[in-house]
Amino acid sequence: MVKRNGLWKLTQLRALMKNIQALIINGEDAHQSEYSTEHDQRRCFISGFRGSYGTVIVMQDAALLWTDGRYYTQAMSELDPPEAWTLMREGLLDTPTIPAWLVAHLPPKSIVGADANLISYTEWARLHTNLTAAGHCLIALPENLVDKVWGDEQPPPTANTIIAHPLQYSGQTAGDKIKLCRDAMEENGATVLVITALDAIAYLLNLRGSDIPFNPVFFAYVVLTLKKVHIFVDTSRLSHEAVEQLQNENVNPVFHAYEEIHSFMKELASSCSDQDKIWISNKSSYALHADCGEVKKNTDITPISVMKSIKNNVEIEGMRASHVRDSAALVKYFAWLEDKIKNTKECITEISGATRLEKFRQEQDLFVGLSFSTISSVGPHGAVIHYSPTAETDVPITDEELYLCDSGAQYKDGTTDVTRTLHFGKPTDFERECFTRVFKGQCRLSTMIFPTKTKGNYLDTLARESLWSVGLDYLHGTGHGVGSYLNVHEEPIGISWKPHPDDPGLQPGMFLSNEPGYYEDGKFGIRLENIELVVTKKTPHNHKNRGFLTFETVTLVPIQTSLLDVSMLTDKEIEYLNNYHAKCLQVLKPFLQGPDNAQALEWLERQTLPISR
Repeated sequence: MVKRNGLWKLTQLRALMKNIQALIINGEDAHQSEYSTEHDQRRCFISGFRGSYGTVIVMQDAALLWTDGRYYTQAMSELDPPEAWTLMREGLLDTPTIPAWLVAHLPPKSIVGADANLISYTEWARLHTNLTAAGHCLIALPENLVDKVWGDEQPPPTANTIIAHPLQYSGQTAGDKIKLCRDAMEENGATVLVITALDAIAYLLNLRGSDIPFNPVFFAYVVLTLKKVHIFVDTSRLSHEAVEQLQNENVNPVFHAYEEIHSFMKELASSCSDQDKIWISNKSSYALHADCGEVKKNTDITPISVMKSIKNNVEIEGMRASHVRDSAALVKYFAWLEDKIKNTKECITEISGATRLEKFRQEQDLFVGLSFSTISSVGPHGAVIHYSPTAETDVPITDEELYLCDSGAQYKDGTTDVTRTLHFGKPTDFERECFTRVFKGQCRLSTMIFPTKTKGNYLDTLARESLWSVGLDYLHGTGHGVGSYLNVHEEPIGISWKPHPDDPGLQPGMFLSNEPGYYEDGKFGIRLENIELVVTKKTPHNHKNRGFLTFETVTLVPIQTSLLDVSMLTDKEIEYLNNYHAKCLQVLKPFLQGPDNAQALEWLERQTLPISR
């Protein structure tokens, strides 16, 4: 039997590239999801790289991976075979963009191929513009060449049961959400709204699924007209409760097979008049945009993107409550872990620690599952920003190195994501300095007061200021939106050095992460992450009646004060931390009563003691 290693895969793929000079491969599905099923992990299959972000270019004499600072270290260890691949470190000043590199390296009048279902309209347009200007041609391939190489070993698509998300957690009926969409359609002169993002579909219909690991979504499309709701899904997957809830929430859909979306869109487009306009986000696939033909289009983000980002009162209270229960689980874990490391000889590893943390979460009310694979990382592994321990990399958690734990969960009433970095022994002075600067950045951002609808991009430097002042930095964003029992990374809002072009501006009811960090390759990683709720802030003045906002921290897990260099903190920062810890103790104490929780309560009380200079 032929060994299907990385070189074999590249050789087979190149043999299929008879009429094209370059092939573009990404790891997204037809809905441009951030995380994908095993069936859709074509980038991983051909390159070995398992990260959630990146684009591959394969030519006859070159194979390259573009990815960002979260994955530099990981990619270097996973690309297979390493000598066949070139890592393009996106975000560094000397790294060309994909179009620029192609233009510089393609032979004259080259053909570049891609699967148009797996590339967004925005990205396709960018590539097409640059390649055409240089005399090249970008074409949509009739079949996916990676799938042909993968063959029978490609995992099948997932198709799990779709369940109801009740009003007690959603806070608004699907019928009311659809009405808001139609109001927006009429305001924008659109007669059709095409919804392809899976979290937007789950939110709109108040349904949830499990087709993609950690994300409670399901494969489907929705097309709204001013009179009808068309849902493209295998109806056998809908639970009885899901069907009943749609009816009760005033949704009477026309169902179609999932695979019929393209033929439906082509037929719909052919029947449109000059007055019709199709609203389809530029984040949707180029293939679906092509189906629209010459019909006028609105390519803005769908109204659902902003609707789901601004949580209603029921969702807000659910998010608060889920974070309290989740924080209690983390306190139990860190107390248990510290005791095991300091007082027993039992070996706790990255994997066994993450497994125990998941058990503590499973004990909490309304727990559904994890919101992503737990990043349980010791020492040098902490510098791999999205590290996930495996049997081959698993190491003990000890009192000799920093331990970074980034984890989260899905509850029926909310989604969580929290990172803490701890040291159970004696950290170095440099580790304490870096930890303190990371905390200072988190504090600075958390306490900022800013005008309503300020773009998250404008706040990013606040979290980096203390690090930048001494020549340090981190190569990931500072914050991302968080869904309500939805995706842990929720577009279109975020706080990053990279602008979010569709960011509507921060508004009350939005939840974002606040997670500065610092990473020393080969040595350690530090990250502190809280989830923040955007709330109104009363100020002495109100310029132009714009209104001002600030953040309310809903994560309630102590920050390890023994890792802080208190001499570097201002009075305001000390007051902030003492007040935060007092709230952690007050809110969590009722959840940690009884003999079974004595260890956790003692740890919480000790970790929340006030600090002073």
